[in-house]
Amino acid sequence: MTETFSFTLNATDGAARTGVIHTPRGDIRTPAFMPVGTAATVKAMMPESVAATGADILLGNTYHLMLRPTAERIANLGGLHRFMNWNKPILTDSGGFQVMSLSDLRKMSEEGVTFASHVDGSRHFLSPERSMEIQRLLGSDIVMAFDECPALPATDEAVARSMRMSMRWAQRSRDAFGDRPGHALFGIMQGGTNRELREESAEALRQIGFDGYAVGGLAVGEGQELMFSTLDYAPGFLPEDKPRYLMGVGKPDDIVGAVERGIDMMDCVLPSRSGRTGQAWTRRGQVNIKNARHMDDPRPLDEHCSCPACRNYSRAYLHHVFKAQEILSAMLLTWHNLHYYQELMQGLRDAIAAGRLNEFVAQFHALRAEGDIEPL
Repeated sequence: MTETFSFTLNATDGAARTGVIHTPRGDIRTPAFMPVGTAATVKAMMPESVAATGADILLGNTYHLMLRPTAERIANLGGLHRFMNWNKPILTDSGGFQVMSLSDLRKMSEEGVTFASHVDGSRHFLSPERSMEIQRLLGSDIVMAFDECPALPATDEAVARSMRMSMRWAQRSRDAFGDRPGHALFGIMQGGTNRELREESAEALRQIGFDGYAVGGLAVGEGQELMFSTLDYAPGFLPEDKPRYLMGVGKPDDIVGAVERGIDMMDCVLPSRSGRTGQAWTRRGQVNIKNARHMDDPRPLDEHCSCPACRNYSRAYLHHVFKAQEILSAMLLTWHNLHYYQELMQGLRDAIAAGRLNEFVAQFHALRAEGDIEPL
């Protein structure tokens, strides 16, 4: 087992890459999809079930955990890994995005952000230094620099102002992170959909020096076309020998497009959130299990899938437990969705290693275009 954090690039196919991120808690195969364990749990899943889907790493939320049960409490109980019974790597976000999206009454200054908790209205202050302290208390393997993520659309002037403050915060994050062998700090590139600002941001991050780099500020309302056109150039501004992480993405076709453009890591609440609302992601696109067409259907969701939902249960049963509001519905559909996402990542890794990514992607889109199997 390695004692340090490092990244090995094994193969490329066009801009796409496959490799391994080595951490003291285990290897992360890239391209990697990280299920989101917001409040120290992937909703409706046990940690061993998440591992069984093929996940090498989870994401935890600094903002949610600092409010409840608090980072100090988790540290006293032995750190986040022990607390949630997950012995593989964990990445924690910095809290910046949640402060932007969830908090009312937030007040931002050069120093940091003061905000009201969405849980009980209590006042809190988050700065680069405090974010680093919270993530150290949690004991995560990959720590994210504290940044501001402006909602798009925004003027270039507003995006530039925000990005430059995030770069000053990135330096403060680096200083506060200090020397923590075996733990990694990732910087976050900002700049909206403006090429010059993205380049300026990447250059500032390279000067500071990080263990990995994230492309932030996308998947915030700009649409897939604009996201892809930004990803056509943005990853290329970042060091080739470090992991590249696209934050908050996404749907299966977003993931495939991002990997084609050189992204190594992604996370999204979508597979678990969809599972709780009766949406299943399959190789033939989305299946809405609520629909009456499934009521008498003895077939599995996906006959090629080996997850428990597909192996052991019919569409009719999945429809029934959803309609009856049984907890098992969320469990089975979430397991299926996470299994499908991890299977997609394995397919992408194999295709890149074999130099057959174009073929894999064409097949991926063709099967989705066919749509779900015909009703009985």
